[in-house]
Amino acid sequence: MLIILHGLFGSLANWNTVAHRLADRFTVYALDQRNHGLSPHSDHFDYPTLALDVREFMQQTGIPQASLLGHSMGGKVAMEFALSHSELTQKLVVADIGPGAYPARHDRVIAALEAVDIVQVKSRQEADDRLAQMLPEPGLRQFLLTNLRREADGRYRWRINLAGIKKHYHCIAAGVTPGQFSKPALFIRGGKSDYIDDQALLLIKQFFPQARIETIPEAGHWLHVDAQAVFIELVSDFLKLST
Repeated sequence: MLIILHGLFGSLANWNTVAHRLADRFTVYALDQRNHGLSPHSDHFDYPTLALDVREFMQQTGIPQASLLGHSMGGKVAMEFALSHSELTQKLVVADIGPGAYPARHDRVIAALEAVDIVQVKSRQEADDRLAQMLPEPGLRQFLLTNLRREADGRYRWRINLAGIKKHYHCIAAGVTPGQFSKPALFIRGGKSDYIDDQALLLIKQFFPQARIETIPEAGHWLHVDAQAVFIELVSDFLKLST
């Protein structure tokens, strides 16, 4: 049993391909976390709360134990869950994030999204053009535009709770609750990413003493996109290992 948790500004849709390929070997659930995708918006948005959402999902679905795979923000949720609910966690896979606090990396993204007058937007291209004024990276804009939804009346809106994310962004930049998870854990980092540095490695080993670290040299932060086949094979091989 595997539960996949997406990153900030993402959704389960970003993981469809990975989830389908892993589903050949495991039972897979990909979740929209609160304030993202089709999940409810909420003014409560921090790692303990997001971890409780996972526990509630498992209870409602009748899942006694599961392995967790999380990327970036989702990786921190997975870590928080494993540290606080080790009895419900089989194995942990974290994609390109450490357990500690990070500087505010998304301020310009939030500002760019806020700068789009979404009520006046008439097309996806118009939204892209407006984002491009502050975000020149096409790949980043296309990722963010997966959150754009056209309503029945033709108007557009963001699926994400942008105001809530901005208000509680400091909680997402914060570290997870300190603890120790003694079961198998796999941390996969991108060789072109700086999210898991030497300090993050020290914390990983402190919080997750059985952690194995793998690096995909050709991948950046979105390593499950940059090197999808390698990423899937690493995850699959790790989950298949007997404990």
